[in-house]
Amino acid sequence: MTADAFHLYGTGTAEAAPILLQAGALSAELVNGNLRTIRHGGSEVLRAIAYVVRDRDWGTYEPVLTDLTIDQRDGGFRVSYAASCTGPGGSRLGFRTTIEGSADGNLSFDVTALPESDFETNRCGFCILHPIAGLAGSAVTVEHTDGSVEETELPDLIDPWQPFKDLRAITHQVRPGVVAQCRMEGDTFEMEDQRNWSDASYKTYVRPLALPWPYVLPARQSLRQTISLSIAGDANLPASAVPAEPVRVELGQAGAKLPDIGVVIYPEDVEAALADLPLLGRLGPRQLIFHFDPTRGHGLDALRAHARLAAAYPASTTLECVAACTGDLDAELSDVANMLRQVGLRVDAIAVSPAVDRQSTPPGSPWPACPQLEDVYAAARRAFPGLRLGGGMFSYFTELNRKRVPADQLDFITHCTCPIVHAADDLSVMQSLETLPFITRSTRAIFGTKPYRIGPSTIAMRQNPYGGATKDNSRGQRIAMANRDPRHAAQFAAAWTIGYAARVAPAGLEMLTLSSFAGPFGVVAGSGEPVAQGTPRPILRAIEGLCELAGLTHVSATTSDETRVLALAGRAASRETIVWLANLTANNVPIDVSTLGQDHLVMSPYAIMRVG
Repeated sequence: MTADAFHLYGTGTAEAAPILLQAGALSAELVNGNLRTIRHGGSEVLRAIAYVVRDRDWGTYEPVLTDLTIDQRDGGFRVSYAASCTGPGGSRLGFRTTIEGSADGNLSFDVTALPESDFETNRCGFCILHPIAGLAGSAVTVEHTDGSVEETELPDLIDPWQPFKDLRAITHQVRPGVVAQCRMEGDTFEMEDQRNWSDASYKTYVRPLALPWPYVLPARQSLRQTISLSIAGDANLPASAVPAEPVRVELGQAGAKLPDIGVVIYPEDVEAALADLPLLGRLGPRQLIFHFDPTRGHGLDALRAHARLAAAYPASTTLECVAACTGDLDAELSDVANMLRQVGLRVDAIAVSPAVDRQSTPPGSPWPACPQLEDVYAAARRAFPGLRLGGGMFSYFTELNRKRVPADQLDFITHCTCPIVHAADDLSVMQSLETLPFITRSTRAIFGTKPYRIGPSTIAMRQNPYGGATKDNSRGQRIAMANRDPRHAAQFAAAWTIGYAARVAPAGLEMLTLSSFAGPFGVVAGSGEPVAQGTPRPILRAIEGLCELAGLTHVSATTSDETRVLALAGRAASRETIVWLANLTANNVPIDVSTLGQDHLVMSPYAIMRVG
């Protein structure tokens, strides 16, 4: 492990370096056998084409590749390999792959899979990702499996369900004069709006979610699928290089106030916070969110712990209360109110969500038994008169978009996000920030000007709405749906955190929560880490900077390349403007901050910087 790698990623394990494949104006990156960043003349055509095998909890298998051959020649490239996945009980799925690209703008990705024995899976086949930048709301031509053709549009606001079903091909404009058709053979495909999960893509996948899952691939029965991409127009345009000019920062108009910054406190982390009150004070959150979940065994002891911290650190407080909703609602919530009084815990607000709503209800699945949300919130009003009442989802925007709460009964709306639901590579995690303005705009379209909170949102997943549990990650790898992520303890998370706040700033949030104090989502190291317990993580500086900005007037801040650098600005009553910058890349990036009265500077990988 190198010190630099650990500082950046929290792990010395490097991601597989992408292999650039190029055929004239067509280019793609080969990573772990799949294609990403498929471009034509420098314009992104598809974000990825990937052959994916999912387990029964929607976790993604990492196939073992053998016999990899890459042939790059004038006018084209060819890739072939064998791969295999090992499932429960030693079941094994093997597949052979061929990828071919040519300078005339054609690309094919062909896979034949053969289970050695019966193989259980939730999904086995291709996922194709269309980017959202420049495509959201744009015209597309959709060909269905019955041969019918539809002229339609990709969703602008985030679609809670599948915008297109029974797909055979999708055609879109890459840029003026250039169109791309993606054709899918071998099964029936459908599209979901992955922005629901904060993925920066529309995903076309196999097989339809209305069909049962998990399902079994029968032993020794082959399954072949082929994806063909055809790009027409300006075929001789060469692939463009990545721009090297400095990223320019510009300030614009003043807007609403920047949100309060919350820190979530889990009962098991209270002692760590009490042991380091000076550091909590230095951090300076205006809000503490006390997590309370009786379905996980929380009771009087948990509330007593929260009461001790509330007495020791002056801040506004919200109880994040999971409601079992399995019996009398008035009795259940009145019991919580009585326990609060018994331990002397004063809270300013309570957010209530039924426990069952922590689990997702995918398309085609029956909704689980749950009282009407109107009844849940009415009981909460009776149990907690005088408190601000919040509702929404303690899981993700997906669930809020699909089960829309009765906002007229609530004082604020809340939901979380997580960037590693589907993919956990560094690029995908940072690209998830592109989706946040769509999430906030879609939420505003549903709930209007209702006060709006986001969080706790962290890189790691605090709960898994899509399976039985989060994935254990004791080895500190980059794993989708993991309960801890090594990058949270590293500089990567600091950049992601500032970038997150920058992307949601125009939404006028009431509160934003992007960390706990201790534990796997915290700003200080825990036991068993390579640094001493209680050592501040790099994310602490990011959260501290956001706390400094809380309540200031938001000033629009843009950069000339928001895939590399994001900016967040606030203006104090004194007219002082404070700007935070985040480098979202693993490269040094030159920055032009002349509009801020500063000299040019260079930001190191995943650096954050305060200007002003």
